[in-house]
Amino acid sequence: MSARMKRIISSFVFFLLICAVLAEDTRCYELRVYTAAEGKLEALNARFRDHTCKLFEKHGLTNVGYWVPSDKSDNRLIYVISSPNRSAHAKSFKAFLNDPDWKKAYAASTKNGRLVAKIDSTFMSATDYSPIIKSVITKGIRVFELRTYTTAPGRLKNLHARFRDHTCRIFENHDMTNVAYWTPMDDNKGKSNTLIYIISHYEKPVLSGTAQAKKNWRGFIGDPDWKNARAASEKDGKILAKAPHKVFMNSVGYSPIK
Repeated sequence: MSARMKRIISSFVFFLLICAVLAEDTRCYELRVYTAAEGKLEALNARFRDHTCKLFEKHGLTNVGYWVPSDKSDNRLIYVISSPNRSAHAKSFKAFLNDPDWKKAYAASTKNGRLVAKIDSTFMSATDYSPIIKSVITKGIRVFELRTYTTAPGRLKNLHARFRDHTCRIFENHDMTNVAYWTPMDDNKGKSNTLIYIISHYEKPVLSGTAQAKKNWRGFIGDPDWKNARAASEKDGKILAKAPHKVFMNSVGYSPIK
């Protein structure tokens, strides 16, 4: 191989490495789960649609996605926002809370009682295998699935490896779209043992979204590639400490992701 060709290949490899670094998602994500006060979920959604989302963007907080559980008896609003980093996130949220327009919208929406009974917040970092989150509106109807995995002590790295090398690819083979993968930033939220992710399932003409999801999961669990990957990853012991927690969700009308 000529010296010139070696230089070209070396430059190309360096270019690929630079692209990989630039593509790394270093943003701060926040998963916020609001339990609406009784009978107030519709009003809460209206406040986000008409005021909150625009004010978030005004103060540097990016709207990622907004969902409500597919189970109509579950009166929660689940959403994800992001910012360049944790300190910027805190600064932006403080500015949002102090914005006169927010105070006005909040006062008007709560004149007949508060809309939110409980708020749960988790700050998160994207994993190195999480796809670029696309704020797109699809033509088909899809149901989303929020899943939380808690690992046995010291086994989170094994779970990441399994998803990175096998699970995400096998999901796609069974019509399950990888949306995003995160780990919590804080110890008290499971930094050392928790994976939080969202996938989606397209609703088919003869099946509802959740029914299609269950069919997709059956195909995934029965896939020989998955069985082999799981067996290989657990030859030294189980990875998960308990069964995954899951919530089927539908995007709301104002969500960037649908």
